[in-house]
Amino acid sequence: MPVSHRLAYLACRYLLIGPALLLLGRPRISGREHVPRRGPVILAANHLAVLDSFYLTLAARRPTSFLAKAEYFDRPGVIGALQRCFFSALGQIPVDRRGGASAAPAIDAAARIIAAGGVWGIHPEGTRSPDGRLYRGRTGAVRVAMETGAPVLPVAITGTADRDSSTRWRRRVTVQILPPLDLTPFRTAGPQGIRAATDTFMQTIGSSTGQEIVDAYAKSFPLQSQQQVTDRST
Repeated sequence: MPVSHRLAYLACRYLLIGPALLLLGRPRISGREHVPRRGPVILAANHLAVLDSFYLTLAARRPTSFLAKAEYFDRPGVIGALQRCFFSALGQIPVDRRGGASAAPAIDAAARIIAAGGVWGIHPEGTRSPDGRLYRGRTGAVRVAMETGAPVLPVAITGTADRDSSTRWRRRVTVQILPPLDLTPFRTAGPQGIRAATDTFMQTIGSSTGQEIVDAYAKSFPLQSQQQVTDRST
């Protein structure tokens, strides 16, 4: 990771964002021992709120790159310029989330993060859960893990959704980093194995969060596509 990205990460973690996250969510974090101090790793978490990615990075204690929506980098004006600067400084990578031919570049971008020994953070559901349930996962995380050999860790996050003024101080955020998924039994089954591994992965997360598991893809929020760019198959 470039020095500028690491400096931006340290500034956000210790000065700009980290202290606010600690105050707001008083997070309980477990399983950090599963995250290697060095080398590539994929952290795949459920998605209840915008804050999930921030708490995931906080829990990892390493700079974490996400494939961010291209819309985050396209906003015009001064606010758009600041937004682009913020995401770029943190090493976030813009991708076109409309699917189709743009899926391959997104997979390649994720593979480059792993090849550089970095941490790739992803929410396999592809969008925030619209009702608090855990929806079917896209296969991108498992696919990249199988192609690169990087460990893929399930992460279960709770307490980030619906943090209005009446519940903000009574609810604590929890982040459970679970042991890496053993992909060995799935490697020889082709696309079906990738799908089965992804389903197993999501069930592992659901067992920790207590969310009801839905065997369907979540409908997207505005400006998001129902097709997750890191998925090449159903």
